[in-house]
Order: sequence, then C-alpha cells, then structure tokens
Amino acid sequence: MEVGKKIRLERIMDRHTNKIVIVPMDHGVSSGPLKGIVNIAETINKVAEGGANAVLLHKGIVKNGHRGYGKDIGLIIHLSGGTPYNDPTSKILVCSVKEAIALGADAVSIHVNIGGGNESEMLSDLGKISAECEEYGVPLLAMMYARGKNITDEYDVKFIKHAARIGAELGADIIKTNYTGSKETFKDVIDGCPVPVVVAGGPKLDSEEKFLNMIVDAIDCGAAGVAIGRNIFQAEDIAEATRKICKVVNGK
Repeated sequence: MEVGKKIRLERIMDRHTNKIVIVPMDHGVSSGPLKGIVNIAETINKVAEGGANAVLLHKGIVKNGHRGYGKDIGLIIHLSGGTPYNDPTSKILVCSVKEAIALGADAVSIHVNIGGGNESEMLSDLGKISAECEEYGVPLLAMMYARGKNITDEYDVKFIKHAARIGAELGADIIKTNYTGSKETFKDVIDGCPVPVVVAGGPKLDSEEKFLNMIVDAIDCGAAGVAIGRNIFQAEDIAEATRKICKVVNGK
C-alpha cells in the first residue's frame, strides 16, 4: 500500500487498536432528512465526542457538517447515489475521487448491490474508482451487498462472502457488508476476504443488548470494525451510544 493511503487510513481508525468506527450519514439521498441528520453538524459533534473515527457524507452536505470546533473526526465522502422511487437496488456515481479530495476527504466509499438492477454498471464503477484511488492515494471503502430479484436472502453467507470477495478483487481497501447472523457463518466471510471487513449497522434496532452482542460476535470473528448509522444517530443519547460501540469495538 502506498504511503498516501496509509496516512489517510490512519485518520479514520484507532491507531492503538487498528479498529474502525464509522458513522454513515449519507441517508439523506436514499431516505430523506431522517431524525438525527437534520442538523448534521450537531450530530457530527456528538459522534466525535463519543469517539467515532469517521463520518461518511455526500459531497453537498460536507459544508454543512464542517464545524470548525470540537473534537476532530475523519471524513469519508460517498460517491454513489440512488433513491427508492426508481429501482432501489441501482446505484450510480454522483461524485468523483478528485472532487472528494478537494473537499478534504480522508477516504471515499462506493455502493455495489450484487444482483442489483444495474449490477454491471456498479461493478464497472467500482473498478474505475479503485484505479483512481490508487492514482491519488485515497483509501476506498466498498459497501458490498447482495440485493436484487435473484437474491433470496441478503443475509445468506453464500451471497455475503461472494459480495465481500468481489469488492476485494476489484480493488477496495475496506469492505462494508451485512452481518450473517452467526459467528460461524460470518467467520467464512472474514476468511474469504483478504482486506479488512466492517459490519453494517442496518435498520434501527429496539434491543441495545442484542445489537452490542452482534458487534462483539463480529469483532471476535475478525471484523475490523463497524459502520453504523441509524443505531447511533437516532439514539436518545448519540454521544453515549457512540461511546458504547467504540468500547466494544476497541475492547477498552
């Protein structure tokens, strides 16, 4: 890995544990102004106070999220977009690596749905973006999911481990994907992916205990961290929710 990527990766992870806690807040494009991301700067301040390593935003909201005060936090800019009003499994590029660098990004992310309506385009985009990231020394996080008409269960290990491997094969530095539901099956995902894997948080859950136990199991399997949005930014106490998750991920 080139030194540019190494330097930027250090900005989005815990240097003592090499674990990652990312709080995605890119939901405004796919879901609208959800509770918790209406005032983006306020929420970013709270997750930074809680110890998160990075937030993940779309390019246009970066200026709203920039605080100029408070605890420092890494910035990942999301390059993909799509809405639920067309084909919700289809994603297209809405930002470039060069734009993200100009906005101060420490890393970029891209979304690919294996089995999605425009799977070929998403895979092609992943290959192109990974090449740009190599050129500019920018870490690439690939959100790899199995979603589409031929996907019977998006949490099935056979789909998830394939999706994760595709992301690594096409040049991603970090993979974000779903937890399979058990340590035994998720270990297959980790073993089959030669780059770090972070676990997606998914929909807002009612049971904090079950959610934290899921994170414990994923970390035990070798996950590099988590990327959790709604279960953090829709919590009653955002900073405390972040703090609890960071403690579990980093084991301290």
